Amino acid sequence: MPRSEPAVCACPFCVAGIASAAFADDERFLALYDISPVLPGHSLIVPRRHVKSLLGLSDEELAAMMVFARRTTRLLTRVFSADGFDWAIQDGAAAGQTVPHLHLHIIPRHDGDLPDPGDWYPALIASEAATIDSRLRPRLTTAEHAQITEKLRAFAAADSDQA
Repeated sequence: MPRSEPAVCACPFCVAGIASAAFADDERFLALYDISPVLPGHSLIVPRRHVKSLLGLSDEELAAMMVFARRTTRLLTRVFSADGFDWAIQDGAAAGQTVPHLHLHIIPRHDGDLPDPGDWYPALIASEAATIDSRLRPRLTTAEHAQITEKLRAFAAADSDQA
């Protein structure tokens, strides 16, 4: 089955070519390295189709998302030598969702990476306080982002070769 691009709309996760920025993908989901990572390895799982909420997924899509996210988390924890990880979904503006397209944050963690293990969430909120395309939001350069994405693609390809 060919892997189609998401429908083009005003959403930054639906722009034409977004799939080319993924380090892993399947027919339903993309794994993207966050352009403004809270901690090294911070990545996003994004449905290819535009869906605003977790509640907009079918049961089958939800199950597929969890399997894809778990596989991606295993990859990230290995590549970044993580001791643990956080998963977060901010669903709706009241929950802090700033991009109206469902996305799951995966944040690899290391012992002592923050003064308190729960400090990642306020850091995530602060990093998303600006709009996705604001120049004020701290971001990786295009070259830095591409370098990390290529490294992750290579690891993901090696994993699929061994499967």
